[in-house]
Amino acid sequence: MTGVPVREGPTGPADTFGADGVVNTQVDDMEFASARRDLAGWQGLAWRAAASAFVLWHMWILLVQPVDPTVSRAVHVFLGAALGFALFAPRASDQPGRRVAWYDWLLMIPCLLVPMHYILDADGIEMRSFMGPNWQDLAAGAVGILIVLEFARRTAGLVMPMIAVVFIAYCFVGPWMPGILFHRGVEWQAAVVELFGNNGVLGTIVQVSASFIILFVTFAAFLQASKAGDYFNDLALALVGRARGGPAKVTVVSGILFGTISGSAVANVVASGAFTIPMMRRVGYDRETAAAVEATSSTGGQITPPVMGAGAFIMAEVLGIPYTEIALAGLIPALLFYIANYIHCDLNARKAGIRGLTREELPRWVDIARRTYMAAPLVLLIFVLLSGYSPFRAAAIGIAATIAIMLGTALVHRMGLQGQSLPGAVIGAIAETLAAIERALTGSAKEVMQLIAVCAAAGIVAGVIGLTGVGGRFATMLLDIAGTSSFLAMVFAMVVAIILGMGVPTTAAYAIAAAVVAPGLIRIGVEGLVAHMFIFYFAILSAITPPVALASFAAASMSGGDMWRTSVVAVKLGLATFIVPYMFWLSPALLAQGELSVILQAFATATGGVWLLACSTEGWMLNGRLTMPLRLAAAAAGLMLMVPEVFTDIAGLAIGTALVLWQRRAFPVEKPA
Repeated sequence: MTGVPVREGPTGPADTFGADGVVNTQVDDMEFASARRDLAGWQGLAWRAAASAFVLWHMWILLVQPVDPTVSRAVHVFLGAALGFALFAPRASDQPGRRVAWYDWLLMIPCLLVPMHYILDADGIEMRSFMGPNWQDLAAGAVGILIVLEFARRTAGLVMPMIAVVFIAYCFVGPWMPGILFHRGVEWQAAVVELFGNNGVLGTIVQVSASFIILFVTFAAFLQASKAGDYFNDLALALVGRARGGPAKVTVVSGILFGTISGSAVANVVASGAFTIPMMRRVGYDRETAAAVEATSSTGGQITPPVMGAGAFIMAEVLGIPYTEIALAGLIPALLFYIANYIHCDLNARKAGIRGLTREELPRWVDIARRTYMAAPLVLLIFVLLSGYSPFRAAAIGIAATIAIMLGTALVHRMGLQGQSLPGAVIGAIAETLAAIERALTGSAKEVMQLIAVCAAAGIVAGVIGLTGVGGRFATMLLDIAGTSSFLAMVFAMVVAIILGMGVPTTAAYAIAAAVVAPGLIRIGVEGLVAHMFIFYFAILSAITPPVALASFAAASMSGGDMWRTSVVAVKLGLATFIVPYMFWLSPALLAQGELSVILQAFATATGGVWLLACSTEGWMLNGRLTMPLRLAAAAAGLMLMVPEVFTDIAGLAIGTALVLWQRRAFPVEKPA
């Protein structure tokens, strides 16, 4: 139950085979635009050593000896790009091979020269920011922007660099643009300096990537190396595996437990989908529903505290408020998201008569209890964060705890199961742990490549917005719409956030949408945290929203289902989260803002509303189907309960109670003979 057979491809595991015989595409084909090289020989050793040093250097400057921020950002982006050009072939259709191509060696030269310019002349660059750039600054900026675009294309596909190119072009075509898009134009020298400097590529978004994101990706890699992911899957199986539609509910629970750590919904899909999708298919879920449950659950991890897919760190930096405040604000909406998912899975199982897993198919609770220590790093991380320590320290403590667990587990295994003597067990356990640390470091370097690239490209977008002033004009347009209807202004902001996030990894989706939409929402009177949370949720939900739904498409490819139908089912499963942002816009109680009694009331009634909405969309309540008039009544009652107002709560509760009584009478529970 802990895995499925794997067929080796040219670059490692290529496909997995589900229990129903469906071939499931591996993460390299879904998450990244280009094929990863499987470097061998001295090049493989050199890459692993460089990747490990890259991650360790970040940990050193963040935890021990800080360096100039601009230098650290330049090294972060361009040494990351050099590693990325070695690891990723130029095209997905290429045979990636086991060696770095000659042209990628050439590409690495400017990747090294750009940060060297900042290392050797940091003071001069800072002084020239007031006096004007020299030719070296312009050359570094122009070449750096081109490197970022190619780096993003290889790791994240064409969408992200195309967005950046459109924004770059806008700097120069502004004088010919109509209406609010008009601006007087920008000199190319000013554009290069602004788009590459501390307001662009080397700006706030990359600063977050070079600090919070890389540390937490590293923490996630150490958790995976310690087999914590397997433990969380087994724990979810033990908790809900026997329930009606158990495998789908396991997917939901495992999304809560582990999905928050990763910065990518697609990576979550492929990491857990190889295990959960065949399991759902085996008990009777159709291909599209199984894929949609996995896609939605994996996407929900991006909005779930404590890490919230790394987007919360960008939000904290932009808003200038404590990270813990953002994590607390995200708690209730995330709970509502997963409650809705769980309810949909239950109702779908009721309709289809889908059983749970048998006792023999589940892990034993005694084995789960013996491995409780595997959850210690995540629990410790949350405790340290809530205790007021910086996220840097919290991640470092979590990594240290994970290493201790790996070492202790290896030592006990060698002494207890293999019967080795103490000296031999200690030496073997240390060697085994060092190998696991090396795998975690190189694994984190691999996973952070895409995040570095898309954050740098998002910095270009942010630089254009600041340079041209288009953000202010967009805010004016939102003000005009809000003059007619504030609700229409919020709907417009939602559509823009979803569109900007389509085809873009989740962290960058929020960064781009926040740069474009947030100033406008704040101008129309929306409080800063509410505005950013509103954008954050819809940017993340673009991963399951047609027409470009990366998480849904990845899951559908694994299940063999139709991509479009999978996306539609995923939207239905995530319907509550499409509504919740409007609810906390009307009242911040759902963001844990205000009196505790008001917050608890809002959460309780919203939970009832989520249940009624799920019943309406599934067309099922309790033991029988809902007719169309009753479905409409359930939807209306659900929406009333989700609005955090006393009168709407009373009305929704009355309608909901009447519906329950009607269903109980129409479809009574059959008593056993």
